[in-house]
Amino acid sequence: MKIKKIKGRVILNSRGEKTIEITVNKRFIGSAPIGASVGKHEVYPLSKKGIHLSFVNRTLHKALKGFRFEIFDDLNEIENTIFKYDNTEKLEKVGGNVVLALEYALLRAASNNDVWKFLDPKADNLPIPLGNCIGGGKHYRGESTEVQEFLLIPHGDSFKDNAFANHYIYKQVEKQLKPIGRNDEGAWITTLDVTTVLDLLKNLTEEFFENFDIFVGVGLDVAASSLHSGGFYFYKKGRLRREHQIKFINTLVSRYGLEYVEDPLDEEDFEGFSKIKCEMVCGDDLICTNLDRLKKADKNINSVIIKPNQIGSLIKTKQVVDWAKLNNITPVISHRSGETKDSIIADLAVGWNISFIKLGIFGKERLTKINRLKYIEDEIKKNQ
Repeated sequence: MKIKKIKGRVILNSRGEKTIEITVNKRFIGSAPIGASVGKHEVYPLSKKGIHLSFVNRTLHKALKGFRFEIFDDLNEIENTIFKYDNTEKLEKVGGNVVLALEYALLRAASNNDVWKFLDPKADNLPIPLGNCIGGGKHYRGESTEVQEFLLIPHGDSFKDNAFANHYIYKQVEKQLKPIGRNDEGAWITTLDVTTVLDLLKNLTEEFFENFDIFVGVGLDVAASSLHSGGFYFYKKGRLRREHQIKFINTLVSRYGLEYVEDPLDEEDFEGFSKIKCEMVCGDDLICTNLDRLKKADKNINSVIIKPNQIGSLIKTKQVVDWAKLNNITPVISHRSGETKDSIIADLAVGWNISFIKLGIFGKERLTKINRLKYIEDEIKKNQ
């Protein structure tokens, strides 16, 4: 595929914030989201001075016009070209979203929109969707639960079964919880405490299993850095020291059989993560899709969140995924709270054989990813 035209424009994400969309050769489009719960080690999603369309439409177009993009590793050349203009550690001049929106569009152009096949023609595994069902924290600008996300983890025989499970329980939560609204990711908002919410989800998942014979586990994204200040973790009912935070999380895991706990401690407490006793102990703010931080965490976690725009490079993202797998750390590719309708993380999950994808259950920006995975599942079944 020969690059003939690169064109950028400003669009709004699901939270009404500006981000960038890039079109390659007039047909193939990519865009990147913006997070609200942001780790301090992430790159800047946009330039510190805003979105520089002239950089995309003039500088990048001129620098890359005529380049032949054929294989994934050709992204090295694309990134090297961009990084000549921005060699800052956090991409302060360009912004990670410019890099990713372009790379997403290029992958679509090279694959005629079948990115998952381009990455791995033999791919045949669909990820399990971790559905954000109830939430609060930085994903809502009002009173809510302190824990940022209560996640559903279905274990059906197909992606469609799992998507159905998440949606069904999501609707049952609405009936029983009587929520006060939805947050940035479409999760239900409540002011109830953590244990009350977990009691509700425990009952609903047990009822669902009885009715549909699909087991649905439960997980938490604590986003503990947002609760942490001055050595304490602050909750509505009081504050906890580090050792009590660890005990509190482990008690929840034991009492409710939690399968997954993300960011249970502050983003610099590498050693503390090793004290959490859960099937999947996941680092997000702890790692920020950064290979050096993942290597530092190593045996302290057994799962890691993958968000390409945390690092502003698909080459570096793939390095994190590969290193995690080689070291028995489960990658979980994830959406962001300020999402676009771009569905490429669905293709990346399948093409890179990532076992879990974290998604919302409600909202057009979330459904594009879910529907894309349903489509890919159908395509794979046709060829089996």
